[in-house]
Formats: sequence, structure tokens, C-alpha cells
Amino acid sequence: MESNKYEDKYMPLLEHIKELRNRVILSLFIFIIILSICLIYVKEISIILKEPALGIKFLQLAPGEYLFVSVKIATYIAIFTSSPFILYQIIQFTSPGLTHNENKYLTRISISSLCLFLFGTIFSYKTLIPITLSFFIKYGSEVIEPVWSFNEYFNFISFTILTTGFCFQLPILQIILGVTNVLNWKQMIKNWKYIAFISTIFSAIITPSTDPITQLFMTTTILVLYFSGIFILKTIETSKR
Repeated sequence: MESNKYEDKYMPLLEHIKELRNRVILSLFIFIIILSICLIYVKEISIILKEPALGIKFLQLAPGEYLFVSVKIATYIAIFTSSPFILYQIIQFTSPGLTHNENKYLTRISISSLCLFLFGTIFSYKTLIPITLSFFIKYGSEVIEPVWSFNEYFNFISFTILTTGFCFQLPILQIILGVTNVLNWKQMIKNWKYIAFISTIFSAIITPSTDPITQLFMTTTILVLYFSGIFILKTIETSKR
């Protein structure tokens, strides 16, 4: 009976290549559609991205700068928006070669990872970026008028959003390390001081203002995520008993 299951999963190499090609083409097709929509509404998207920079005047410092930034914005948004569908295609392609339990873990981890990344981007846009930009705008405003390049502004907020989104992947990394028996939750508790130190340095990098409240807020968020991962690992271990 067990051999029949593996026979059902067996697929010739050419069939694998054909399936991979179809899924890549489908993913690319979805990406192009979303990219086209983003390019049509890139002006509205740009206005939304400008909202955290209250009172700032943006200049186009080079010919075609806004055109290139518009394409960059549309591409980034299209990648982010189409990523759940692309991830689904990857899971569907790899699932036949995995066991039932492996598929279960892969699906749960993938969905959790996407949700945490989304929460991280929202947290960054709604909380972290406004606080940081507020410091930059106020600092030296009595001496010079803050006039920014929209390209540099977008590079800054995209970097902050992406790094914050990846920070929110910390519990996922902990779960993977715990499930694969690389580290258990007890060892993670013992090392929390090192994590606090590393998160403080990392917070200073992704929040490049000298405002200690912003850095403390980000450090606290990373530690909350870290202990959440420990709690989840402990719960998983308890449920196996």
C-alpha cells in the first residue's frame, strides 16, 4: 500500500520540467498583470508613499528621475503583491515529493511567514517610518529647508520596510531551528541577552535616527517576536508529548 503512494507521486523528469515551465509561465503572467496595474496607478501609489513625509517638498534632481522611480515602485509593489501566488506555485510543485507531515509544516510555515512579513511592513509604514522621518524633518529645519529627492526617499522607505518585514520572520526561523533540532526553546531562553544586544545594534541600523525611543521601540518589538517564537516552540514540544 505504501509503495502505491510513492508510485502515485512518481513523475518522469520531462513531466517535472513541463510542470515547472507551466508554473513559471503562470507566475510570470500574474506578475506582469499586477505590474501593469501598478504602472497605471503608480501616481496614486506614489502619493500614498509620500504620506509619512509631512510637509516635505520633493524635487526631481535628474532628467527622468521620477519615471525611473515610478517603474521601480511598480516593480516592487508587483513583486510583493504576486509573492503569495508565486509561493503557492512553489508549494504545489514541491508537495508531491514531500510526506504528509512535511507538507503540513511547509504550508503552515509559508502562510505564517507571509502574514508576519505583511504585519512587519504595516508596522514599518504606520509606526517606524513616521517616527524616523519626523526626527529627520525636525532636525535642522530651523537652519535649512528640507527638500528631498524622491528617489532617495523611496530607497530609504523601501529599505526600512523590507528590513522590518524580514525582522518579523524571526519566529519562523526559530520554529525551523526548533523543529529540525538545531536549537531547542530552552537554549533560546539562555541566549536572550545576546539577542537583545544584537537587536539593539540592528535597530540602530534600520532606524538611522539618534532618537533612543525609536530604537528602543524596535528592539522591544524584536524581543517580543523572539519570545513569541520560544512560546510557539514550547507549545509544539508540549503537544507532541
